[in-house]
Amino acid sequence: MSTETLTKHHDAHAEHGHHDAGANKVFGFWIYLMSDCIIFATLFATYAVMMNSTAGGPAGKDIFELPFVLGETALLLFSSITYGMAVIAMNHGNKGAVNGWLILTFLFGLGFIGMEIYEFHHLIMEGYGPNRSGFLSGFFTLVGTHGLHVTSGLIWMLVLMYQVATRGLTSTNRTRIMCLSMFWHFLDVVWICVFTVVYLLGAMS
Repeated sequence: MSTETLTKHHDAHAEHGHHDAGANKVFGFWIYLMSDCIIFATLFATYAVMMNSTAGGPAGKDIFELPFVLGETALLLFSSITYGMAVIAMNHGNKGAVNGWLILTFLFGLGFIGMEIYEFHHLIMEGYGPNRSGFLSGFFTLVGTHGLHVTSGLIWMLVLMYQVATRGLTSTNRTRIMCLSMFWHFLDVVWICVFTVVYLLGAMS
């Protein structure tokens, strides 16, 4: 067997190993997301039990501003679209476009977090902090946990952009992009549930 044949066989074997490792990481990340589903399901259940425990304080319809929350929702929805464009760019092997779309995704996500912090600060300044009632405790815990997840995703995105810029679209970075994609879209789905159950139903009740 020639040296060239051995080299090709070795490269093919290494590529197959990278593919298997990437598939295992993606599968492992699915398992993590399932555990996160349990956490959010628990928080939703807790909020459902506490939503009417206002202790004589404000209810959702008294404090929620739907136009403001719709703005938050739009930012997160747009961020999912731009992340999808980053994945498409990755499939085309365009490193510059990947980071360009990730930067746009990061800015949308940062805007979302900025609006959420503003909302929390406004409520606390009005005397409607998490210690005011069971309803507000459930609200701050559920929405705040989602916000912490988004913040973690933004930090992960910054690291990923640096790795793509310095190392390119390696098989490892491609796997990381796909895992973060799953995480980001998962947070989008959770937020739609938050918007519907907490804000929309709260404002209507």
